[in-house]
Amino acid sequence: MSLNRPAAADDARREVGGVVERVNAAVRAVAQPSLTQLVLRCGLAVPFWLSGVKKWDGFLQLNDVAVLLFSAEFQLHLPGGPYPFPAPEVVAFAVGSAEILLPILLVLGLATRLAALGLLVMTLVIQLTVPDGWPIHLTWAAMALAVMRWGPGRLSLDHWLGGRRI
Repeated sequence: MSLNRPAAADDARREVGGVVERVNAAVRAVAQPSLTQLVLRCGLAVPFWLSGVKKWDGFLQLNDVAVLLFSAEFQLHLPGGPYPFPAPEVVAFAVGSAEILLPILLVLGLATRLAALGLLVMTLVIQLTVPDGWPIHLTWAAMALAVMRWGPGRLSLDHWLGGRRI
């Protein structure tokens, strides 16, 4: 009987190992790299796009709230600060433009790594502006870094246009 126990344990380990491998294969089948990269790009683009559309009243017309936020509400929390944003109207226009343009590029997968870098820089500035938001900012930074590292994937204009685009 003691001879059967090691054999039974080996059989049980093989059976569990087989189940684990089938589950892993199913997960890999769902999480294809290009689909994962597309979802990652879209997930990073959404919060910036939603913030950007709230800043505009029309084509190239910032709303008053956007300018007010950068002139009166937002502060850069740097050592010795906080400090107001310099040239708040210019900063509001640049941020509002970037929050529209970069997510579009990201979703299309065009100049993908450059767009992700832009959103990473914006995330760092947002962190300096709203230090308590670090949990979500960390998530955005992780997504931007992943896109920058692994690129847009096959479901992108960068891939379809051929070559290694930034």
